Amino acid sequence: MADLLAVLYGRVLRVDPANPTWPGRDRFILSKGHAGAGVYAVLAERGFFPRTLLQQHYQNGSLLSGHVSHKGIPGVEFSTGSLGHGLGVATGMALAAKLGNAAHNVVVLLSDGECDEGSTWEAAMFAAHHRLANLLAIIDYNKIQSLTSVDDTVRLEPFTQKWRAFGWAVREVDGHDHDAIAGCLEHLPFETQHPSVLIAHTIKGKGVSFMENQVLWHYRSPQGDELERALGELRVAGRDGDGDE
Repeated sequence: MADLLAVLYGRVLRVDPANPTWPGRDRFILSKGHAGAGVYAVLAERGFFPRTLLQQHYQNGSLLSGHVSHKGIPGVEFSTGSLGHGLGVATGMALAAKLGNAAHNVVVLLSDGECDEGSTWEAAMFAAHHRLANLLAIIDYNKIQSLTSVDDTVRLEPFTQKWRAFGWAVREVDGHDHDAIAGCLEHLPFETQHPSVLIAHTIKGKGVSFMENQVLWHYRSPQGDELERALGELRVAGRDGDGDE
């Protein structure tokens, strides 16, 4: 997901760190709120708050809670964590913007697992019905959820056809290719009068050899030697041009 956030905040979203509540800003909702650390990191890199604050992440009394929270954090639009709600919230925001003739877009990043939720598809139908062309959903399709694979939990395929059948304009992309992601999002909406969805094929644990595509690391955090090895591999990948440090 880090690559998706890097492109969004570096090349796509219209935001102003000096004026986080600027009315003309694009709105971003992280529906998979358990990945809040990534949002906090990218906001700090963009200058919404000091990078030193990241050292307090997930500590008792810290503003940077484990699930992303808007309380006291400039740049976070909405607190999330209960899966299946983000698309509904983003759809409501997009409808309000349309009714108010506002020019901004609403972007929501979902997990693949929460596409098991009926509330996600209810929101998808609602967005297509109201022709919310100012709404973009991005799905982090790493194909792993909770304790096993997506296919073993509730199979989503044929995934693109489902979204098209619900009235959305669909694109697919390598979720780690920055230029490809930016190219897909250069012109929004993908089709006039339709909400857009970008299905980003990603690898959980990308760039760390012993983490890639391993269900174990859905919940586990690297410690000690594991952490040093992981950081070392990421630094090497950054220097070699295979990723961003």
